[in-house]
Amino acid sequence: MIIPQDFAAGSKKALPIVLGYLPIGFAYGTLAGLAGINLPYIAMMSLLVFAGSAQFITVSMLAAGAGAVSVIITVFLVNLRHFLLSASLAPYLKRLPRRVLPLLAFWLTDESYAVAYGELREGERSHLFLLGLFGTAYVGWTISGVLGGLFGNLFNSTTAAVAMEYALYAMFIFLLVVQASDRKLLCAALLAGLLSLFFYFLLPGSWYIILATVVTATVGVVVEKWQGSF
Repeated sequence: MIIPQDFAAGSKKALPIVLGYLPIGFAYGTLAGLAGINLPYIAMMSLLVFAGSAQFITVSMLAAGAGAVSVIITVFLVNLRHFLLSASLAPYLKRLPRRVLPLLAFWLTDESYAVAYGELREGERSHLFLLGLFGTAYVGWTISGVLGGLFGNLFNSTTAAVAMEYALYAMFIFLLVVQASDRKLLCAALLAGLLSLFFYFLLPGSWYIILATVVTATVGVVVEKWQGSF
């Protein structure tokens, strides 16, 4: 079977994301296995949820005996940021076939958003490119979770598995450095970081991430319009 060139190019762009997902997904699968979740359900959660932070939270809450309603509400709040991510990408996706939009929406993650947004800012990309980018990341995450579920019992405690989660921060730092290509983007990144830290000590839960994102995006829009008026 011949793979379309655009799809292959998108898959290639996803390789850094997949490399970052391997230790994180393995950690998720390991923790889920240690929490008593069977391998089919570990894989099913990756296939149907596909949200790293939400899956880690779900495993922790299930291990603590939380009910389904509590888990669903918590995951919904944690993933509210996806409304902002999708709204940011929407203007660049108007020319894509409508049939692929639901799939891209489901596959959207922080990491794939960062790469896709950078690519779309540089020029138009086909739906095959985005399917290759998002789909490869999806497959990489699912496989890494299954591997963690299969071989996670090699760990004697959760310490090693939890330590692998810090690879998430390294991946985000890498994506941030790649995207901060000019002074405006760098200032936005610094502002978002400072606001996140400020709101973290001020607000409970994960609202500090959403609020810092909204404030930074609002400031960015205001600055862009102010500069455009001169």
